[in-house]
Amino acid sequence: MTKKQQLAQSAAMIAIFTLISKGLGFLREVMIASKFGSGMETDTYFVAMTATALIMGTLGSALNTTLIPIFSEIGENSGRSGQRRYLNNVLNLVFLITIILGIVAFILSPVMIRIMAKGFEGEQFELAVRLNRIGLPIIIFLGFTYVFSGYLQSRQIFGPHAIMGIPYNFVFLIYLIFFTEKLDICTLMLVSVGASLTQVLIQIPAVRHSGYRYSLNVDMRDPYLKKAMILVLPVLLGSAVRQINGIVDKTLASELVEGSISALTYAARINDLVIAVFVMAITTVIFPMLSQAFSQGDGFQLKRILNQGVNIILLVTVPATIGMILLAEPIIRIFFERNAFDARATMMTSEALVFYSIGLVGSSLRLMLNKVFYSLQDTRTPMINGGMAVALNIVLNLFFIRSMGHSGLALATSISAIFTTCLLFIDLKRRLGSIGLKGMISTFIKTVFAAGIMGIVVYLIYFRLGAKFIDGKFVDMIMLLLSIGAGVIVYFTLCVLFRIEELKTIFRARF
Repeated sequence: MTKKQQLAQSAAMIAIFTLISKGLGFLREVMIASKFGSGMETDTYFVAMTATALIMGTLGSALNTTLIPIFSEIGENSGRSGQRRYLNNVLNLVFLITIILGIVAFILSPVMIRIMAKGFEGEQFELAVRLNRIGLPIIIFLGFTYVFSGYLQSRQIFGPHAIMGIPYNFVFLIYLIFFTEKLDICTLMLVSVGASLTQVLIQIPAVRHSGYRYSLNVDMRDPYLKKAMILVLPVLLGSAVRQINGIVDKTLASELVEGSISALTYAARINDLVIAVFVMAITTVIFPMLSQAFSQGDGFQLKRILNQGVNIILLVTVPATIGMILLAEPIIRIFFERNAFDARATMMTSEALVFYSIGLVGSSLRLMLNKVFYSLQDTRTPMINGGMAVALNIVLNLFFIRSMGHSGLALATSISAIFTTCLLFIDLKRRLGSIGLKGMISTFIKTVFAAGIMGIVVYLIYFRLGAKFIDGKFVDMIMLLLSIGAGVIVYFTLCVLFRIEELKTIFRARF
């Protein structure tokens, strides 16, 4: 099997399982919206979860970024036994660090909530602190999850990572379906903790099968630990800076009308669905391949993998952008609007989704380009780029929020993502020389043209033809799915006619 086919096959496998997982996750969000609505409780829950994610998102991103290149290097120099020794060292250190972080976060929880949601007062503030403290064990579980994932992915074992979202979402769904009489926002946070544990447990069999056996020993003289410390510092700073984006958005949204935080959260998660299913699948497969190519000094292969990754991302995200801009309102209305989630919540969430969608291509490509720099063991450039993104986002937030409210926060995020992605392309070209930009631009133009025609077809079927037949939510959903299905067929037919090479690669992969 060629590298092209291996990339496509592995990415397709991850995408399929991630699609199942995200489908369950989408159902989870729909049920949470239905049971709890879009108001004070959900605003508080999402802020509390963000406070936990602020800690682990920073450390987790650093772990995921530095572990895979180092594991690849160790594999080249010391074989699998060296990788297992390093895994044991990292696992013990991460356990100690996450315990300390959890204790500190428990003490400083009121401070974190006050910073993240300065608009919360009284009962809502106290509830946010309580929820945040309940969710702190997630820090430890996610620490183990990132370490195991980095180890397995460096060996190009992607199955556990692909499926771990399935049991995670099942835990939520079991609670939301079968324990409706005990629905409570604090219990929902406890369920979140239990769901996070399943992500660790699902990876343990694969880690043990690789020959790893846990030991309490830690070799602090391991030279790769020192190298990890050098690489991880810029990533930690860059991740911390990116987390500030979320803090600023939620802090500003907490002072807007009730439900603004929830609307932004639901919209962001729908937008992230495309990134999680397709883009993360591609970057998950490509990252260890890039790291291996760099370790072997194969610059040609590195650039080739980069081009394939970028073009596949464009192939997916350009039509997704057009589709979500057109269909944001009916998607939210059909799948979310029921019970506690009313028409006002639909309007607020769909508006945010439109503006988040504008930056979908930029956010996806930035994720890909960051992986390229990390595979080159350059963690400084993404850190600087992330700082610039946050600075621009904050300025745009303050500008747009005056006239656009919570939608302005979403638009600011999109613009900063597009701008900083362009800067990453410039930096990468300086680093590697020719990277095939002409081919990428050609693919982008072709996908934009094909997606534009797709958008016209979708608009005519749903908004023109559908307006004559829609009578009730079920028929509305059928027309929505019909318009999406027709749009997909038109888009991929045009891509075939335009001879987009990466489309052939996907179709030729042996599944």
